[in-house]
Amino acid sequence: MAVAADSRNETRRAGLTLSPLIVLGGALVCVMVLMTLPIVVPIGPMYWDVFIYYDAAARIFDGQVPVVDFFTPVGPLGYWLFAAALAVFPDAQPTLIAHWSLLPLTAPLMALVLWDTGRGGARAVPFALLVPFLIFALLPFNTREFYPFPGSDGFGIYNRQVCQLLYVLASALVFMRSQRLLAVVIAVAMTALLLVKVTGVVSGAILCVFAFMAGRVALRTAIASLVFLVAVLGGLELWNGMISHYARDILSLVEMNSESLAPRFLQAASHTFGVIAPGGALVLMLLWWERERIAGRLKAVRSERGLASIARVFDLAPLWLAVAMIAGVFFETQNTGSQAMIMVWPMVLMILLSAGRMVARPAVLVATFGLAAATALPPAVSIVERAARAYAGSVKNEALEHRNLRSLGTVSMRPDVAHRATVMSGIYPRHRETYADIVENGILPNFILYSEFDFQILHLQAIDRAIDDLRALETERGIRFETMMTYNFVNPFPWLMGRSAPRHIAIGADPTRAVPRPGAQVAEALGQVDIALYPTCPLTTANAMLFDLYRPFMPDHRRIRVNACYDAWIHPRFGIEVPD
Repeated sequence: MAVAADSRNETRRAGLTLSPLIVLGGALVCVMVLMTLPIVVPIGPMYWDVFIYYDAAARIFDGQVPVVDFFTPVGPLGYWLFAAALAVFPDAQPTLIAHWSLLPLTAPLMALVLWDTGRGGARAVPFALLVPFLIFALLPFNTREFYPFPGSDGFGIYNRQVCQLLYVLASALVFMRSQRLLAVVIAVAMTALLLVKVTGVVSGAILCVFAFMAGRVALRTAIASLVFLVAVLGGLELWNGMISHYARDILSLVEMNSESLAPRFLQAASHTFGVIAPGGALVLMLLWWERERIAGRLKAVRSERGLASIARVFDLAPLWLAVAMIAGVFFETQNTGSQAMIMVWPMVLMILLSAGRMVARPAVLVATFGLAAATALPPAVSIVERAARAYAGSVKNEALEHRNLRSLGTVSMRPDVAHRATVMSGIYPRHRETYADIVENGILPNFILYSEFDFQILHLQAIDRAIDDLRALETERGIRFETMMTYNFVNPFPWLMGRSAPRHIAIGADPTRAVPRPGAQVAEALGQVDIALYPTCPLTTANAMLFDLYRPFMPDHRRIRVNACYDAWIHPRFGIEVPD
C-alpha cells in the first residue's frame, strides 16, 4: 500500500512539474528576473523605434494621455502597458521590456486557454499551443529580416504584439470548450486588439465571425463579448473622449495612406508567401480529401434546415486555416515588421489532430504532414534562428560607451560597425552641403539608411553628445529648457533629461504616413516649445519634411548650432542668439 501511495504521489509531482501552467508561470518569473539585470543586446535595424515607447512613457508620467493629448501611430494600450512595465523595471533593456510589456495581458489569457484545454489531465494540446506562444512572446524578433547582419529587432513591436494577441484568440476559438471562459478571452482579446492597433481588431473579427458561423462561439458568448467591448469603449469615451479622438486619428491615417492600400495587399501576400503557398496547397488538398464529407454536410443543410447543420459545413479544419491566412494577410497590409501569420498554428494543429482518418491513404497523410510543417514551422524557425544568430554573434561585440542614454544605450556592436560610426560622424558635418543636395532631390544617402547599424549607433552617440552640450548651455546661460521636441522621427530627450514633451505633437513622426497636418492645438503647442532639435548627421528627407511642416508655426524661434550633429531652434523668451 505504501509503495502504491508513493507511486501515486510521484505521478502527481511529475504531472505538476510538466503542467503547461507551471511552465508558463516559470517563463514569466524568468522574464521578471531578466528585466532586473543589466543586459546588453546587439544593436539591430531601426533600433530607434523603441524610442517611441520611451517618448510615450515620458508623456504618460507627465500626465498626458495617449490619443487625447498626443497623436499616436497606433492605439493607446501598448503605451500604457509599457509605461507600467517601465515604472516597475526602469533599467530594463529597451528591446526586451518593450516586447515583453504585453505579457501581463497575453499570459493570463493564454493561461485560461491552457487550463480549459488541459482539463481532464490532457497535456499534448496545451503544450502544443504553449511552446509556440513562448517562442513568439519571449523572443523579440520579427519573422522577416531587414538587414543582413544579425541584431535585435527594436522595431515593429506593436505589430508583433497584435500577432501574439491573434495567436491567443485563434487558440481559444479553436480549442476552448467552456463558453464562459471563451467569452472572457474573446472580450479581452478583441478589446485589446482595438486599443493596440485597429487593423488587428479587424483581423480578430474575421476569426470571431467565422468561429460564430462554425458554431464554436455561442450567440450568448458573442453578445457578452460585444457588451464588454462596448462598455470599455463607452467608459473611455466618458472619461476623456478618447474613443472619438481615436476614431478621428484612424480616419486621418486612412486618408494619408489610402493610395497605398491596394498595392499593400500584394505586398502582404508576397511577404507571407512562405506560409500562404504551402497553406493554400494544404487547404485545397484537404478540401478535395473531404469532398464527400462536405457533400454530405451540404445535403444535411438542405434536409435539416437548421443552424447546427449550417455550422457543420463551416467547421472544417481547412476552412479554418484559410480564414486564418486571410486574416493574417489583411493585418500584414499595414505592417513593417511583425511576427506574421503565427496565428495559423492552432488551425494547423487542428488538422494534425484529425490526421488519423488518413491512415488508409498514406500518400495523403504524408502530404498533409509535409504541408502542415511547411505552413506552421517557418515563423517559429525564423524567429529562433534569428535570435540564435544575434545572441551568438554578439560574443565579440563591444558595448556602446555613453554618459546620458540610460538604458537606451544598453546595446553592443561589432568593432567594424563602431569604427564606421566614428568615421561617418566626422564625414557628415564636413560634407553637409552634399547631404543637403541629396535631400533636395528627395532621396536618402542610402536606401536602407535607417536599417544600417552604424546609423543607429551614430544617432545614439549624437544624442549623448547633444545632452552634454545642452546641459552646458543651460549652465552657462542660467536657463532650463522644459519643453523639448525634435524635427525627427523620435524624441528621447524628455525621457533622458527629465523634461516634458509638448502636448499634441505626434510620436513616431513619420511624415509620409503618420503625421497629420497641424491643427490649431498643434500650432499653439509648437509656438510655445522651448527648444526644437534638428539632427544633421546626416540630413534626411523625413527630417526636412517635418521641419517644413512644423517650422511655420515657430516663426520667432532662433536657430543655434548645438554641435556638429545638432542644430536647435530656441524660443525667444530665453534671449539666446548664437551665430553659426
